[in-house]
Amino acid sequence: MKKIGVLTSGGDSPGMNAAIRAVVRKGMYHDLEVYGIYNGYQGLINGNIEKLELGSVGDIIHRGGTILRSARLPEFANLEVQKKGFAKLKEFGLDGLVVIGGDGSYRGANALTKLGFPCIGIPGTIDNDIAGTDFTIGFDTAINTVIDAVDKIRDTASSHERTFVIEVMGRNAGDIALWSGLAGGAETILIPEENQSMDEIVDRLTRGKERGKKHSIIIVAEGVTSGVKFAEEIQKRLDISVRVSVLGHMQRGGSPTVTDRVLASRLAAHAVELLLEGKGGRAVGIQKNQIVDHAIADIVDQPHSIDSKMFNLSKELSI
Repeated sequence: MKKIGVLTSGGDSPGMNAAIRAVVRKGMYHDLEVYGIYNGYQGLINGNIEKLELGSVGDIIHRGGTILRSARLPEFANLEVQKKGFAKLKEFGLDGLVVIGGDGSYRGANALTKLGFPCIGIPGTIDNDIAGTDFTIGFDTAINTVIDAVDKIRDTASSHERTFVIEVMGRNAGDIALWSGLAGGAETILIPEENQSMDEIVDRLTRGKERGKKHSIIIVAEGVTSGVKFAEEIQKRLDISVRVSVLGHMQRGGSPTVTDRVLASRLAAHAVELLLEGKGGRAVGIQKNQIVDHAIADIVDQPHSIDSKMFNLSKELSI
């Protein structure tokens, strides 16, 4: 193992730059040459690959986004396109690859490993929907961004005696909604993994109104429905003032928290260590605060799950 590459793929997440920095510096500490692949798998196919130096990753640990930029390439699911990527890696003389991203990124890394090129996956996504790890890089920053918005919205909800529906990201996973909803004292949290009837939600709002509650916060994960549609359903049933806030892509931005910077650094260092040991086809993660790794082929087929006890607790506390 003399030369390794690193790329970021899919949606960006705060902490990706910290992971890139750690890959480069850990690699150089062990006398490896590290090459940055720009614009994800699309950049790999196009040969957008450059050698990185220590200065290349200076002053980036605190920056959101990714200096390597990102792009989606659905065509990478095609074997012939994967072979083109494999050929480019060989053309540049690389011996291993670190892929930072989510589910789609992992599938690409798994495909390259099957072709004989050792890849290590690092979970970089705000959605926290990757198996084999308790947390993904960017999740902590994202939920802190959400809770900051929720706190501000609660101020105006209280002032105007309104119910606010706040739509958050997460694709088909509810972790952002669940964690921010519990931390923000939301009266109702809607996530894809748990069903709640509209009758149940309306009853909860009605009980609150009857005891004199003047405002409510409802967190809706985008994988359930849109915040606008949900607010319309509430107003069909209740005579209350409802407003909607869709937080959108602001959840992906911003300087990463301490938690995300440290997590990114630890995971990236372990990824480089695995390549130095001659191992590929692994996905790194953190479980019970210990850095672990699993076969990436197993990770991509595991469905996402949430902490059902935490969800039940949120309902108990919102009576």
